[in-house]
Amino acid sequence: MELSLKGKLAVICGSTQGIGLASAQLLARAGATCVLVARNEERLREVIRTLSVDHSQKHQFLLADFTQSDMLKSKIETFAQSHKAHILVNNTGGPAGGLITNAKTDEFVNAFNQHLICNHILVQALVPGMKENKYGRIINIISTSVKQPLKGLGVSNTIRAAVANWSKSMANELAGFGITVNNVLPGATNTQRLQSIIESKSHRSGEPNSHITNEMEVEIPMGRFAEAEEIASGVVFLASPAASYITGINLPIDGGRTACL
Repeated sequence: MELSLKGKLAVICGSTQGIGLASAQLLARAGATCVLVARNEERLREVIRTLSVDHSQKHQFLLADFTQSDMLKSKIETFAQSHKAHILVNNTGGPAGGLITNAKTDEFVNAFNQHLICNHILVQALVPGMKENKYGRIINIISTSVKQPLKGLGVSNTIRAAVANWSKSMANELAGFGITVNNVLPGATNTQRLQSIIESKSHRSGEPNSHITNEMEVEIPMGRFAEAEEIASGVVFLASPAASYITGINLPIDGGRTACL
C-alpha cells in the first residue's frame, strides 16, 4: 500500500497547534513538503523547525488571518502562481460554544466566512495546479456534528454542516480530474479547543473541569479523548496514493462516540 508522499506539496491550515500541527508533522514524516498557513509568525517559525526533512524537504509558511479573507485570497493566489500544491488540509478553529437560541447573527456570518468562504478561496486558488499535477487531495477537518449535532455548539453545528455539503458538491465536480475531497470528523480530541469547551461548560454549570471531563469521556466507547496524532493519521491516509478511490466521504475518528452510522 503506497503511503509515501515524497515529492508532494501540502498546504496545511491552522498548523501551529492541535490537529493542524499534528497533520503537518505526520505529512512531513511521510515525505511531503509542507506549507503552513496561520497568523502567528513566531509560532510558524517554531513549527517549521519541528518538521521532518528526511526527504530533503524545504518547508515554508504563509502568514494569513482567516478573519481577513481578502488577505488570505491575495496570499494564496500569489503563492499559486509559482507553486502547484498536491494536498490541501482545510482546518480552522471552531466557533465559540453556546446555545443556538442565544447566538447573534454576526456569529454565524463570521463563522461562515472563516470556514466555508476561506476554504473556498483556498480551493479555487489551488485546484488548477492539482489538475495540472493530475493529483489532488482536499481534506477538510470538520466535526462529528456533521452526523450528530453536539449540545451547546449551535453555531458550530450549523456551519460544519454547510462545509460538509460544500465538500460533497466539490467532490462530485472534481472526481474526474483525479482530485478527491473528503472530510475528517474528529471526536473529542485533546487540544486547546477541547479544553476551552470544558472550561466554558464548567463556568456555565458550576461543576469542576474534572467533572465535565469525566462526563464527556463516559460518552466515548473507548473511554478517552483522542490525541491529535490519531486524527492526523486519518489525514495522511486520505492524502496518500492509497486513498485514490475514496472521495466525498465523512470519516469519523471519534472512538465510537457518534451514535449513528
